Amino acid sequence: MHRTTRIKITELNPHLMCALCGGYFIDATTIVECLHSFCKTCIVRYLETNKYCPMCDVQVHKTRPLLSIRSDKTLQDIVYKLVPGLFKDEMKRRRDFYAAYPLTEVPNGSNEDRGEVLEQEKGALSDDEIVSLSIEFYEAVRDREEKKGPLENGDGDKEKTGVRFLRCPAAMTVMHLAKFLRNKMDVPSKYKVEVLYEDEPLKEYYTLMDIAYIYPWRRNGPLPLKYRVQPACKRLTLPTAPTPSEGTNTSGASELYPLVLGSEWAVEMVSASPLPLAVETLCQA
Repeated sequence: MHRTTRIKITELNPHLMCALCGGYFIDATTIVECLHSFCKTCIVRYLETNKYCPMCDVQVHKTRPLLSIRSDKTLQDIVYKLVPGLFKDEMKRRRDFYAAYPLTEVPNGSNEDRGEVLEQEKGALSDDEIVSLSIEFYEAVRDREEKKGPLENGDGDKEKTGVRFLRCPAAMTVMHLAKFLRNKMDVPSKYKVEVLYEDEPLKEYYTLMDIAYIYPWRRNGPLPLKYRVQPACKRLTLPTAPTPSEGTNTSGASELYPLVLGSEWAVEMVSASPLPLAVETLCQA
């Protein structure tokens, strides 16, 4: 099983910071020749007196280096999403600047250039922002198909009665939401509560902010989540298979190992191996 680790923002700083000013990218701009990125104002000012990349000394352009740089919106969106509060602070600085210098013109400027874009419009979330979400019981595709008949006859008025709505901080994790559902429904400890987005189970360490960035939620309604209750997994470790020196069959034939499944017995075919075998089984509901 692969273990997932969370990365600190400081480990990503070398990929998110401008080598010229030492700050996070603002209006990230990339040199076409070498693909090194900088803040737009930093690299434009630098190329007024230089024709070589400040990081690798590759010639940007023989005569007009500004022709060989491109705005990197994808990189800038990544920086805004990874660095908390950066987008909000940058928009405030731009609004303050144009308020202090109202006669300053923005050639072909957008609302974002003037600092008039809110975090909600950009799709960015802050840790303390409240997120509206809906939570309902998850039905497998097979169950939904079986219910199509009654729904077509007009008996589906109660289909959405199980939906509940919550308002939670964006920093709340899936684990906290699962614990809330467990306590609310008095789910016994031998069962686990799993939270899903559409048909995909969510990692316990995901925050609502992570879900909003990873999945195609456009914030045009509550964040649609689902849950299901399943028997908790128990790990059964089987004894080590005998070695060839103990007189076992070495022809490569398979052996039968019994697996306890609740109160019933199941038999699974596994290959003989000198290594310990671990099998995960689900307790019978």
